[in-house]
Amino acid sequence: MEMRPITTAVDAVTDDAISRLAAARGISRDEFAADALRRAVRAEEELAAFVQVGIDAADRGDLIPHDVVFAQLRERRTRLRSE
Repeated sequence: MEMRPITTAVDAVTDDAISRLAAARGISRDEFAADALRRAVRAEEELAAFVQVGIDAADRGDLIPHDVVFAQLRERRTRLRSE
């Protein structure tokens, strides 16, 4: 895979955390940053795909009525509070 460098500025606290976490994993700061970016990109892509599923469902008219959603949420909240 072709690797391309990027440059960005981060605050001192984040910079120190990158150094500390990379050292704890036994990898370089660059490797840590590249891995973090890959994970962030994957998460954003997964979120976008998830949202698109909802948009596609709405476009088809496959919707759940507001009162049904809130009834399910109230039921779940009640169940979680009793656990």
